[in-house]
Amino acid sequence: MPAAENPPGASLTDKDDGRGEAEQVNLSSAIEQYESHLRVERGYSPQTIRAYRADLAALAAFASERGVETPAGLTLDLYRDWLWEGSQRGLAKATLARRSASARGFSTWLARVADATDGTGEPADAAARLRAPKADKTLPRVINREQMDGILESLAARAADGDPGSVRDVAVIELLYAAGIRVSELTGLDVDDVDLDRLTVRVIGKGSKERVVPFGVPALRALRTWLREGRPRFAVPASGPALFLGTRGARLGTRAVYQLVAGLLADIPGRGPSGPHALRHTAATHLLDGGADLRAVQELLGHASLGTTQIYTHVSTERLKEAYRLAHPRA
Repeated sequence: MPAAENPPGASLTDKDDGRGEAEQVNLSSAIEQYESHLRVERGYSPQTIRAYRADLAALAAFASERGVETPAGLTLDLYRDWLWEGSQRGLAKATLARRSASARGFSTWLARVADATDGTGEPADAAARLRAPKADKTLPRVINREQMDGILESLAARAADGDPGSVRDVAVIELLYAAGIRVSELTGLDVDDVDLDRLTVRVIGKGSKERVVPFGVPALRALRTWLREGRPRFAVPASGPALFLGTRGARLGTRAVYQLVAGLLADIPGRGPSGPHALRHTAATHLLDGGADLRAVQELLGHASLGTTQIYTHVSTERLKEAYRLAHPRA
């Protein structure tokens, strides 16, 4: 993958073909350059870039089947046919909406770096008018307080004998729940990112945006125990500053955290498969249940849009309605 994108205004072309003419790059090469742009210029997370890569690889395969091998062949009709074909295969509305967003971002970038215009002086952005069905809004599935207490008590019992892996797991779950941070933010933490005196943690979120998030006394106790009794038993010279370590001393990976959370939540009736994001949903909902201001929760979660945070108000309302239905004699 190239180290950086073509500069704005540059032609999206390969080297001269020997006849004094420049050849258009193929679609795969353009996608690689776009990935580099997302990583270097936009600061997107590896997870986001993987999602774009998967969507655009599917687009490239669809285009190739129709004889389109270069970016110049990507038309609005082709983009629409791609989405329609996905809908006919039963892809979820959320997947189609994400594919549409991926295609629009790629098309906008192509128009800019190719310095192409539509005759009015505006960039020739083929997918500018591309739309997909609105994704159905599904309410996050939240762990109730009694269930959360049970999970934490179970973890504490496992760690009672001082096993470093169990001590670490307590700190991981306490921090995910207390701070509502993403799993990628947690695994990216270094020791110096945690301020045990001020009970705050500095995280790097989406778009490389930094924020400082508070946590409570239970998480403080768990972190102190991990740093004092657990981490030194896993640390090796190559561990570096990573806050959470695996058994061999490397930085703890997101897959290990997913497996931990999935195992803990598997015993909760009716949940189905769950990952670390369930703890983020739960933290946000419990904050709002307790009277936290919506904008404060937005800042804590690192949401760019208040609308993203507002879905948790719907969760709280639904929980209130359910409590009313169960408790009120005239419900």
